[in-house]
Amino acid sequence: MNREQLIANHEPTEPIDLARHYLKDLIYGANDGIITTFAVVSGVAGAALANRVVIILGLANLIADGFSMGASNFLSIRSEEAARAAAGRTPKEPFPLRHGLVTFAAFVIAGAIPLLSYVLKLGAPAFGVSVGMTLLTLFAVGAGRSLVTDDNWFHAGIEMLVVGAAAAGVAYGIGAWIAGVTA
Repeated sequence: MNREQLIANHEPTEPIDLARHYLKDLIYGANDGIITTFAVVSGVAGAALANRVVIILGLANLIADGFSMGASNFLSIRSEEAARAAAGRTPKEPFPLRHGLVTFAAFVIAGAIPLLSYVLKLGAPAFGVSVGMTLLTLFAVGAGRSLVTDDNWFHAGIEMLVVGAAAAGVAYGIGAWIAGVTA
């Protein structure tokens, strides 16, 4: 198959097929967005810093890390395609930029969830609301994988929830420890 045929036949048109095609990018971006942003929130909460600090560091992380993730996905696909071409193999992915943009969008959208309670000032203890929203989102994104895979929705949700909760616990503990050491 030449490059023109690959491009013409590459992008799926049905929503379910599009989701399957970009599933790796969606899960990679969403999972890392939720976890890294919540890690910032947890670390700042563990250090008992002001809510303003959570918003500043959280938003800076959200955009900068999201861009880095999207750019890294783009570059890794470009590198893989260059290696395939150098080996005389047929290209597989003619649109690395689209994958990078999907990763960035998933990162920013899902990663914004841990910050919502701080930005919207929901009235309850912001960290507690953030914990609940983050855990629910981790489960929902994980369970959502089952819409385009054969995975059991509950097990997929629990898997992503456990991995994310472990990362958040580590960040919170480090923030609390460093705050105690530097006090």
